[in-house]
Amino acid sequence: MTTKTDEVSQSAAKLHVPRVFSDADVPPFQQVEWEKRTAEITGDGGKVVFKQTDVEVPKSWSELAVKVVVSKYFYGEQGTPQREKSVKDLLHRVCSTISKWGVQQGYFGEESAQVFNDELTWLCLNQHAAFNSPVWFNVGLWDTLHVGSGSAKGGYYYDADTGSALRSSTQYEYPQCSACFIQKVDDNMESIMQLAINEAMLFKHGSGTGTDLSPIRSSREKLSGGGKPSGPMSFLRIYDQVANVVKSGGKTRRAAKMNTLKYWHGDIEEFVVAKMEEEKKAWALIEAGYDGNFNGPAYGSIMFQNENLSVRVNDEFMQKATGAHPGGEDYFTRTASGTNLEKKNAANMLEKIAEGTWTCGDPGLQFDGAIQGWHTCKASGEINSTNPCSEYVFLDDTACNLASINLMKFRTEDGFDYTRFKSAVRLLILAQEILVDKSSYPTTEIAVNSHIFRTLGLGYANLGALLMSHGLPYDSDSGRAMACTITSVMTGTAYAMSAAVAAVMGPFEGYARNRDSMMDVVKKHAFFDHMMSKDSSSGDIWREAMTLGAAHGFRNAQVTVLAPTGTIAFLMDCDTTGIEPDIALVKYKLLAGGGTLKITNASVTGALTNLGYTPDEITAINSYIAAHDTVESFEGTDSPLKPEHLPVFDCAFRPSKGKRSISWMAHLKMMAAAQPFISGAISKTVNMPTSATVEEIKKAYVEAWKLGLKCVAVYRDGSKRSQPLNTKKLSSTNEVKPQRTRMPETRQAVTHKFDIAGHEGYLTVGFFEDGRAGELFVQMAKEGSTIGGLMDTIGTLTSIALQYGVPLETLVEKFSHQRFEPSGFTKNPDIKQATSVIDYVFRWMRTLAVYKPTMEVIKLESPTAEPNSVLDKAIAHFQQDAPACSRCGHITVRNGSCYKCNNCGDSLGCS
Repeated sequence: MTTKTDEVSQSAAKLHVPRVFSDADVPPFQQVEWEKRTAEITGDGGKVVFKQTDVEVPKSWSELAVKVVVSKYFYGEQGTPQREKSVKDLLHRVCSTISKWGVQQGYFGEESAQVFNDELTWLCLNQHAAFNSPVWFNVGLWDTLHVGSGSAKGGYYYDADTGSALRSSTQYEYPQCSACFIQKVDDNMESIMQLAINEAMLFKHGSGTGTDLSPIRSSREKLSGGGKPSGPMSFLRIYDQVANVVKSGGKTRRAAKMNTLKYWHGDIEEFVVAKMEEEKKAWALIEAGYDGNFNGPAYGSIMFQNENLSVRVNDEFMQKATGAHPGGEDYFTRTASGTNLEKKNAANMLEKIAEGTWTCGDPGLQFDGAIQGWHTCKASGEINSTNPCSEYVFLDDTACNLASINLMKFRTEDGFDYTRFKSAVRLLILAQEILVDKSSYPTTEIAVNSHIFRTLGLGYANLGALLMSHGLPYDSDSGRAMACTITSVMTGTAYAMSAAVAAVMGPFEGYARNRDSMMDVVKKHAFFDHMMSKDSSSGDIWREAMTLGAAHGFRNAQVTVLAPTGTIAFLMDCDTTGIEPDIALVKYKLLAGGGTLKITNASVTGALTNLGYTPDEITAINSYIAAHDTVESFEGTDSPLKPEHLPVFDCAFRPSKGKRSISWMAHLKMMAAAQPFISGAISKTVNMPTSATVEEIKKAYVEAWKLGLKCVAVYRDGSKRSQPLNTKKLSSTNEVKPQRTRMPETRQAVTHKFDIAGHEGYLTVGFFEDGRAGELFVQMAKEGSTIGGLMDTIGTLTSIALQYGVPLETLVEKFSHQRFEPSGFTKNPDIKQATSVIDYVFRWMRTLAVYKPTMEVIKLESPTAEPNSVLDKAIAHFQQDAPACSRCGHITVRNGSCYKCNNCGDSLGCS
């Protein structure tokens, strides 16, 4: 083939892979320093949930990266010969297998295969890039470790000889490699229930799936045999519970699932309010005293907690909802065949969507105009849904394997190394392309369509860290310009490489009928690059992509997405995931001997250096950040930081001692800078503070539509487990004069020290002679404070209530789970997190109710180990409502439309 670069060239109908990263004389494994470590994950109370000793790892890898890789990706039961014991084992298993497959399928010869293997190994070993989790879970077990000869049958793979999908005789020979799936459902019982089976198999092997439920008739229609259909919401309950019981990849990670419904569907209003109504049920249970933990009985007993919901709207709907349509705001829901059902008001519907988002984070929105406008395969049908995190946007019954590049590894002192970056893009696109026909899929339709369209999802991570390290605010034209150029170069290079592969292997089978729309979209990318990018190198690569594409077609219908990069971001030691900004300026390094070290984010020093600060000033600023978790100066603080540089250090969430954070509009603008250069879409949380209103959320949705985004999810901090309104009815009783029983002059008492997010205090409870609690004193560490005065009052009121015969349990039920600051993690293993001091006081007092009446001195045992890490406490103020990790119990943080755990690397829905 002929290109403007020498990255890949055609020779005897084979691809030539050049050496860019690796050394021909020194194998990749010999280029790094290795050491033996113990990979250990501890949960609440210091309990060990995973441990493997004498693990061989690169010395440069962090403890967290080692824990994640060893616990999640190493194959084999511990204590058996098959158990992988070195990162070398894992990388050899995956990279050498892909290289062998490349030769078998005719992509390159043996000589290039060795180079390809060295290059791919080098990139992964040095944390420059990583595949999605299913690749690390499954690839190479058959080819390298010879696992699976006696296993059950696997999924379906495309057989080139027969031109059809065949069932694999084992689960391992054709491994599941894709993380993202979109599946179709038809309006018949067989299809509806088959979808549940297909989803279960996808969850089992570590992948996520999405489906548009619009084909299922609404409950307002009629069945051909008489009667009324159940509607999609009834079947959504089944799908929700399948996702609940089948853990992703057979691990503890929750299954990842998306369901969409189009705005015109007859049951759209029920869909919009579904999770909001369930959320209110959880509130009632929490108010009644049930544990409000994400994995507790309150949330465990309500529906739709195992999936993301999004409404698909078109431009006409948004015009009506914003009053910009000449036909007014009303529209009709309808049947699939077009028969009108009910009149709806678009503005009211958008209000309900925003209200649901305000309450519980769902539903999100998908904009059909942008999605279909950037569709590369229009002749093959419309795009109806997405994967769970909304980055993979394509036809029904298709799949996408993902990979991500660590942008910080290509950072230079004065910018970004686009030359090496493009080399990495080409290499990964080739590797992902090789995986397509050697993978298995859950259905014959997906296996065939994956072969026909060959969609790939290359993306990146660490953008937020890269921008900060260069002294560029996330919310700035300069920051968005850099993101725009990097994204444009990535996708332009990926399409150029796809065309180069097509020159050797032929274009994807669906290309001929979709040639016009494919070329139109590539030209559209190039046009936006000309309009938006400030770097001429991106224009060059798009011209190359169009030239090669016109001559040879493209091997892949899509090449890039921006995924949340949950678990694999830990593998690459990324500070930020996907396109997200940094969460905080303070990071916590896990130490080899246990414990954590509080350090200022490494990106801060790079930013200060680029901004011209002296070493002494940098030391002073870092020290201030370490003490206060923010650069914002308090009154009387002598800070060398210039006020105009404050935006550089803004993060996604407001620090506990600061006021600044990145605005929701800045999140949308960054997505808008990248979206014109992404084949698919962007998994991104538009973060809003607790104080955000329904109106602001609605405005964010409207702005996302105007900016041309394909999908958007908004999350209001603290929206889960909100303090519910008191909906209990007060019962009337006959007036009875209360009698007070005073405490004896000398009484037994218990004093308990507590600590809530650094706020210390003491509780003293006095007992009647029969062992009943009769008085409460609360002393805060800081006398004279507002909270101290409040707690004195609470103690007096509680004491009087107890002495007048109010049952302790009644007080506990009434005052538990009150939410206000200070709140956070505690040192009490029985009360791991408190939403306020009041919450802690009364939940602790509940423990007194179980003591048998006695006049013996009551001894309360102190925990021998602190149950929650400093990392938990540090991030607790960002998201009080974030669920605890189901694996280790530590607090998780928002990541795209799911959550990740910074202790064990588990993700609740991200691959």
